[in-house]
Amino acid sequence: MGIIYNETYRTWTLHTRNTSYQMKAGNLDYLLHLYYGPSICDPDMSYQIRQYDRGFSGNPYESRNERTFSLDAQPQEFSTQQQGDFRVSSIEVVNGDGSHVFHGKTTDHQIQKGKYRLDTLPSVFAGKDDTADTLQITLTDQISKVQVLLLYSVFEEADIITRAVKVVNQGDQPVHIKKIMSVCLDFLNGARMDLVSLPGRYGQERQVERQPMTHHIHTIGSVRGFSSHQQNPFVILCDREATEDHGDCYGFSLMYSGNFLAEAELDQYDQLRLVMGISPKQFFYQLNPGEMFEGPEVVMAFSEHGFTGLSHLYHDFYRTNLCESKYVQKVQRPVLINSWEAAFMDFDDVKLVEIAKAAQKMGVDLLVMDDGWFGKRDDDNSSLGDWVVNQDKIRCGLDRLVEQINDLGMKFGIWFEPEMVSEDSDLYRAHPEWAMEIPGRKGVRSRNQLALDMSRKEVQDYLIKSINQILDNANIFYVKWDINRSLADIWSNALPAGQQGEVCHRYILGLYRVMDGIIKTHPDILFEGCSGGGGRYDPGMLHYYPQYWVSDNNHPIDRLKLHYGTSFVYPVSTMGAHISDSGRLVPLKTKAVVAMCGTFGYELDATHLTKEEQALCREQSDLFRKYYPLIIKGDYYRLTNPFETGNMTAWAHVSKDKKEALLSVIVTNLTCNGPQEYIRMKGLLPNAFYTVNGKEELYSGSALMHAGLPIEREVPEYTAFQFHIQRRD
Repeated sequence: MGIIYNETYRTWTLHTRNTSYQMKAGNLDYLLHLYYGPSICDPDMSYQIRQYDRGFSGNPYESRNERTFSLDAQPQEFSTQQQGDFRVSSIEVVNGDGSHVFHGKTTDHQIQKGKYRLDTLPSVFAGKDDTADTLQITLTDQISKVQVLLLYSVFEEADIITRAVKVVNQGDQPVHIKKIMSVCLDFLNGARMDLVSLPGRYGQERQVERQPMTHHIHTIGSVRGFSSHQQNPFVILCDREATEDHGDCYGFSLMYSGNFLAEAELDQYDQLRLVMGISPKQFFYQLNPGEMFEGPEVVMAFSEHGFTGLSHLYHDFYRTNLCESKYVQKVQRPVLINSWEAAFMDFDDVKLVEIAKAAQKMGVDLLVMDDGWFGKRDDDNSSLGDWVVNQDKIRCGLDRLVEQINDLGMKFGIWFEPEMVSEDSDLYRAHPEWAMEIPGRKGVRSRNQLALDMSRKEVQDYLIKSINQILDNANIFYVKWDINRSLADIWSNALPAGQQGEVCHRYILGLYRVMDGIIKTHPDILFEGCSGGGGRYDPGMLHYYPQYWVSDNNHPIDRLKLHYGTSFVYPVSTMGAHISDSGRLVPLKTKAVVAMCGTFGYELDATHLTKEEQALCREQSDLFRKYYPLIIKGDYYRLTNPFETGNMTAWAHVSKDKKEALLSVIVTNLTCNGPQEYIRMKGLLPNAFYTVNGKEELYSGSALMHAGLPIEREVPEYTAFQFHIQRRD
């Protein structure tokens, strides 16, 4: 059993293969956090908490004259509100009497086999071979009768612990939730810890920033309506000395696609608290008597083996326990070509067939028809929401177009942007009240479009029906699901004034319902997510999509940083990566090597390529297919840091049995008469011997990892190298 309750000490200990997590119901029934880290066997770690009078710190009334116990200094599992703890809180509620207080004490617990479920939000799941157990601890405010249910699931073999929270109003008056965090983790000493996050912007998503914890509240989050280009719902707390291969690293990955918040506070006593959950900005959720509110899931992992060890835990888990699409593991994904950079919206059925015929010579398996095929869509000023085929462009009809592509031996894909509406559209003219616009105010346009109010069931039903009608009437293999603006003018015409603070969250719940009604009812279709590139790249989305477009920035040298940052938590199998015309000075082979650190495809006009270029593309497509199991299923190693000064960027994919590896190297910074460069491998067996690119010479794994491979010096800038490393038994 991965969860042990010790009745003598009133402790709960969660055990995975290599880690332990412990909490305790203290003598005043406050739930205290005791430990998270490498495996322990101690039943009670509370000896580490030293109680003394800290001065100017309030004491709970029930502690009587004992001044050594203050919640302002206790490591808590779920921090209370208005009970003398002035650090960042886990919850803020407004009770029926107008008071802002939650005084939660431990009142119950349950342990059961299997993984808990969330009814309104996506969550990870346990596979048939997983050992998973669930703990639920109930915290009750005896005055307001508000209960908080803390949920924990332990995946023993995966070294993963998930957390979620539910709020139940057991009282007789409505309450309002202003803030609810899904995780709270306190460290007794965090003065020498760093915070790692993945900030960015459009075209430069998930860059890596590392900052030392100081005596401030460090805030990471998004209020753009979704998880955003600017921040990602993932953070790491690590030792100051942590590196790729060494040091303690704690990961927190929030499974939510809307506004989020992570707060890390180093307090006056050098204790560190991290909370993470739904952003409280424009969040004010009414909970009537008897109702329950669910907060999103957080996937936690700990590794003693640095950032690489932590990444491998997330990669392995998210490849198997996040998305149930058959394309995650069982079915090899196709090499695709997207029509966008080839034709933008200026295409017809004849042009698409021409692109497909040319792409066939490049070894492409799938043609994707991007934006412009529906309504009267010739530019981005009209027709979003009108999901009917544009007969002026697709004159032969969609089903016949798909047949023509299939007759070439290729599959067919299509683009949607379901969450948006154009003012110049039949949908908006029929239902202007379905758009997000504050009454009496002009809306904020972005890309000349408005957002649909996804909190409304009739909007959800319309999208499910109209999009399924397209998917069911043609042999469509692939769907690119896009969103191209942040949310503003937050308002729903379907909710009263007092509930407008619920709109952002209800939008996300509505989106998940639409995805359930479209994606999960079409298990044979490969879905890929996109949000102006990688603006909503989060586990909530990846629960539905096995792959996500990393960025609209296709420049291969920029992509080195994009792939590097994304890989800290998300596996290569989720990264949509293509070859395009971007980076005209970069050789085609180099573009292909970069795109192979992902799902691989093309964003260009295949009809403009020479025969030699088409032949080279076919060679690269075949090479990707050859290495597909290694790239998609193997362990990924960051061998260099593209954010640091250096002449080369390198990474490697290593098979789980360590018999095979693919080392990729890009020359990014040539220097005159520069030094000899060596790239050191990782992940091989030290005492095994390996060949490189099929040559006869043998190298030990230890030599390749500690001495490295010499990289040719006198080469043009942006040259790429690939080394196929195979074990010789």
